[in-house]
Amino acid sequence: MPAIIVEAVTFALFGATGDLSTRKLFPALYQLDRAGLLNEQTRVLALAREAAPPEAQLARIEQAVRARIAAEEVDESVMQRFIGRLDYLAMDFRRAEDYASLAERVAPDRPLIAYFATPAAVYGAICENLAGAGLAEQSRVVLEKPIGHDLASSKVVNEAVARFFPETRVYRIDHYLGKETVQNLIALRFANSLFETQWDHNHISHVEITVAETVGIEGRWGYFDQAGQLRDMLQNHLLQLLCLTAMDPPSDLAADSIRDEKVKVLKALAPITREQISQRVVRGQYGSGYSGGKPVPGYLEEENANPESSTETFISLRADICNWRWAGVPFYLRTGKRMAQKLSQIVIHFKEPPFYIFAPEQRSLITNRLIIRLQPQEGISLQVMTKEQGLDKGMHLRSGPLQLNFSETYKSSRIPDAYERLLLEVMQGNQNLFVRKDEIEYAWQWCDQLIEGWSRLGDRPKIYPAGSWGPVASIALITRDGRSWYGDL
Repeated sequence: MPAIIVEAVTFALFGATGDLSTRKLFPALYQLDRAGLLNEQTRVLALAREAAPPEAQLARIEQAVRARIAAEEVDESVMQRFIGRLDYLAMDFRRAEDYASLAERVAPDRPLIAYFATPAAVYGAICENLAGAGLAEQSRVVLEKPIGHDLASSKVVNEAVARFFPETRVYRIDHYLGKETVQNLIALRFANSLFETQWDHNHISHVEITVAETVGIEGRWGYFDQAGQLRDMLQNHLLQLLCLTAMDPPSDLAADSIRDEKVKVLKALAPITREQISQRVVRGQYGSGYSGGKPVPGYLEEENANPESSTETFISLRADICNWRWAGVPFYLRTGKRMAQKLSQIVIHFKEPPFYIFAPEQRSLITNRLIIRLQPQEGISLQVMTKEQGLDKGMHLRSGPLQLNFSETYKSSRIPDAYERLLLEVMQGNQNLFVRKDEIEYAWQWCDQLIEGWSRLGDRPKIYPAGSWGPVASIALITRDGRSWYGDL
């Protein structure tokens, strides 16, 4: 039996036939049902424009769920129960009259969760029409990224939603915040004095945050070329990871206590001026190369590509936080597509001891690193120095890990997908893992300076071969400070 009790809700998924819904959201809802975490009265409304028979659409949803979960996780009785919860409704999200049919399917005695798996340009219309149909008072709305393409456009979206929904009922998704290892970052820091007492400029030399993908744009040229890696990944995922790594201890685990501390980090980020951009920021764009041992095209050779595009598929930068805790500690961030390895990790580099007593040729080994791996193989590793075993080894040192691999340590427990956690939190009315409006705006404010600087300088991305770790300039970015990216082969 689950340890928690979840209230009955009506879950309305706007954009139910889209890629996000079929690839992530419906499989996540199935897994919650399989874990006994959906109330037996909970119903799911699949909403989309296609005027197909409901039975055909539900069959497509079932097929999508089966295709995206492991065979051993398919429980036929659960699958039938899950599909039995679903109903399909064809509607135009901008047409107010279409919401009358939706209102008829929403039980008046339970909350409505309206999940917007649609372009952000439609969020305002959906909110207005929900209110017009009398559904706003009992609703929580879930907003997918990207929320705007800069500070001004994000304010337009947020204000359109705020006309009908208070901040307490708005849930902005950043799926990285639902990952088990990201949540463990808070426990690791604030439940262990071993780390929290060392978590500042006196003991840490620098921090790396890497989110690397081996895939290209996967047919999303129309979206990605308008966004680029800065808008698609840096403005949300990487800055959220930076905030959780750098924030001060919250007074408690309440949603606003945590988010208040994250906002303080965003406000303390030092601006990167136009004069500093060439030294502090690197933009890249993948060319042709090899991925997984197979030849792959460059970004400008992808299907429907614009050969003149200057959109970045890679970005690395040095960020500095202007506060007491992090004075003088650089944060190196990088993210890109068609990289050498799929990898998301945070590496905390601790300072060397002030006095060295071992063999001079071993000095380069004397460093401790805390490696927090988000994917793949979620886990935490602390690199420590020990003596090699053997009578003939003397005081020869070796670097080795104290390691916690989640999949090996908790073999009986399945690591849930981030969306499973986030959907469950919405149903419970818990906002801890969601992004507040001011977080979005401070993040855009900092990123806008980079976009403007590139525009004024006429900066074009540097080409890097697919299957590499990005442009050579990214290596130079960190090498200038006497450091190197951890783990690059």
